[in-house]
Amino acid sequence: MKEIKAFIRPLRLNDVLHALHEQPDLPGVTVSRVTGCGRVVGRPDETDPRDDSVEMCKLERLVPDALCNDIVDLLADRAHTGRPGDGKIAIIAVEEIVRIRTGERGVDAL
Repeated sequence: MKEIKAFIRPLRLNDVLHALHEQPDLPGVTVSRVTGCGRVVGRPDETDPRDDSVEMCKLERLVPDALCNDIVDLLADRAHTGRPGDGKIAIIAVEEIVRIRTGERGVDAL
């Protein structure tokens, strides 16, 4: 199992969510509005880092290994604008999942 975290531009959120909802094996996704800063090409060193905050959307989802590459490709395709700051996708290995309500474990808990 994998956890996919994607940081994308807020303007791309609706398109990404629409594409995710069309995936029959993906029951949902968690979306958070976040603020952060990162490297920007061409930024002068004397820029005040407090002025660098950028709003992004963070999407998170646990998926079975077999679905991971398809979801990552979908996210990268739909979030892409070709401009700096399009975002990042992280794929994290998940050792175990437990559904609290039923006690199911592993892929059954997804």
